[in-house]
Amino acid sequence: MNRARVIRPVVDLLRSPKGPRDRQLLYGDGLDVAEQSGGWCRVVSDKDGYQGWLRADQLGPDAPATHWIWAPATHAYSEPDIKSPDRVSLSFASRIVVVSQQDRFVETELGFIPAVHIKPVGTLLNDPVAVAELFLGTPYLWGGNSRWGLDCSGLIQAGLLACGVACPGDSGDQERELGTALPDGTPAQRGDLLFWKGHVAWVSGDNMLLHANAHHMAVVFEPMDQAIARIETQGDGPVTAHKRH
Repeated sequence: MNRARVIRPVVDLLRSPKGPRDRQLLYGDGLDVAEQSGGWCRVVSDKDGYQGWLRADQLGPDAPATHWIWAPATHAYSEPDIKSPDRVSLSFASRIVVVSQQDRFVETELGFIPAVHIKPVGTLLNDPVAVAELFLGTPYLWGGNSRWGLDCSGLIQAGLLACGVACPGDSGDQERELGTALPDGTPAQRGDLLFWKGHVAWVSGDNMLLHANAHHMAVVFEPMDQAIARIETQGDGPVTAHKRH
């Protein structure tokens, strides 16, 4: 397999060439190219092992990142000046190669990025719920993994990966692989995960969830009892697991 990295801000990871989106990858994400066919590449993502298809022009030579974006989003400017034209926007968790620093900016192949928006590769955050809170108000997007669109499992994965916790991309796999199942009636605490068939949410506080959901079409806080009742009433069933990692 050949090594490569994503060279577009956000790309759809497709089930088949020109097929439906299953997940997304971000600028600088490393991957293995397992197969190439007609301008398409079947890839395996480094961060979670997810497989899918990308266009070949969305990939470039592998280059180990030096830093990652820890702000919800940032801009790369043409000059180290906030009044210079912005060239591209990058989402949280995008991975970049810094070549120099000029005052309050770092120089990258994309342009100049505010130094306050980056952290060295290997630097981890310590509260996955606080990471998820950075995405409050982000539009809901099926299969989304960026500041411009997230689904329920994408929100969980963003928080855990930023804190160094391995996390699959889909909610069903997350329910099977993450944390320890708690008995019915266990009081929920911040950082717990509640699962339904096809859905997952963070417990963010006392009787409060934080989740990306299609009812609100956004990442929102919602009272836990209200969400549980609403989801069951709309036909998606009861909570299937309460887990603590």
